[in-house]
Amino acid sequence: MNAAAPRPVENVTPALIRALPAWVYNHPEMTRLEYERIVRPAWQIVCHVSELKKPGEYVTLDLGGIDSVVALRDSHNQIRAFHNVCRHRGARILDGRGNCPGAMTCPYHGWSYKLSGELLAISARDTFPPLDRSQLGLKPIRTQVLFGFVWVCLSGEPRALEDIFSGVAAEFAPHRFEEMELIGNAYIEHWDCDWKIAMDNYLESYHVPIGHPGLNRMFTPDYDDQKNFPGVARGISWMRDKPSPRWSERIYQDLIGKVATDLPESHRRRWSFYSSLPNLGIDVFPDQMDFFQVLPRGPGKCTIRGASYALPDARREMRIARYLCMRLNRQVQREDEALCKRVQAGLASPSYEPGPLSRLENCMVEFHNLLRERIPEARLPQAPARFG
Repeated sequence: MNAAAPRPVENVTPALIRALPAWVYNHPEMTRLEYERIVRPAWQIVCHVSELKKPGEYVTLDLGGIDSVVALRDSHNQIRAFHNVCRHRGARILDGRGNCPGAMTCPYHGWSYKLSGELLAISARDTFPPLDRSQLGLKPIRTQVLFGFVWVCLSGEPRALEDIFSGVAAEFAPHRFEEMELIGNAYIEHWDCDWKIAMDNYLESYHVPIGHPGLNRMFTPDYDDQKNFPGVARGISWMRDKPSPRWSERIYQDLIGKVATDLPESHRRRWSFYSSLPNLGIDVFPDQMDFFQVLPRGPGKCTIRGASYALPDARREMRIARYLCMRLNRQVQREDEALCKRVQAGLASPSYEPGPLSRLENCMVEFHNLLRERIPEARLPQAPARFG
């Protein structure tokens, strides 16, 4: 019996993957569903534990123009988080950050709450019928502390944080996030682009050589050293051997390896970028780290919220390194904002059709697939008349 003739090897062309349709980036019902189905069930960072050192210190987090969270340290030194909503008529109780030693008092009618959330006192108490105070405390929120940060989740049953970040925890460890403190001021920016455009931008580094010339002069693109874990993607940019022609960039390149001596050698000359879907970025540098959140603010609008942290270090050389690092990152932030606004404007054109995606945009594809899974209408080329 003759053996079968060998079959010719067929060249298999990879499937062509395209971006999301333009309508999803500026549609009120999409924004509502994204917040409800994607943002609220996800872990969100409120602040670092160093911002809640004393009982009564608090930080608020506003989400989507809907929810407001307050995280604080109570009188028993425990960190808690509550919905920042008075149980009387719904007024927001606290704003920004500060200290409310002993109690939280609503600025509208004066209802006050213990730092543990229980209702403490009602003004003009005798004008109310008998009330069960135990049923009128502030509503608690699922809270966890990990890597020195205070996290909250507003709905659902999220994956454990330890599980989400298990693949990168060893890379975080040498930087000792838990011992860091806020440097500079936390910031909130409002961008004229949809939150998904801003997140798309962070999830791909294909644009870096063109869109971020300063970063590209100093570092290799992070897609040259990229790794995906379940729930987290990481890219590393390595400092180039060739000094930058710009003085500020060149000084940082020369200085950082000399001052970050507490880190392993491999960590002194790299900038590492971590993204956790749906809306969190963590950037780790030899001299500091930061986080930022991309939050929906309505169709075609978003809020960027973030802060930088570092280990206490009074050396002049370290202060210079941190200043230069933040200088470059401010420039990158402005470049990203301008690029995202260009995309938002371009998507409004009737001529736009979703273009093909590069393998360098694979993390963005994962984000788009999450959107398609949670909101099936995102698969449609045109907005539906009704959403399911």
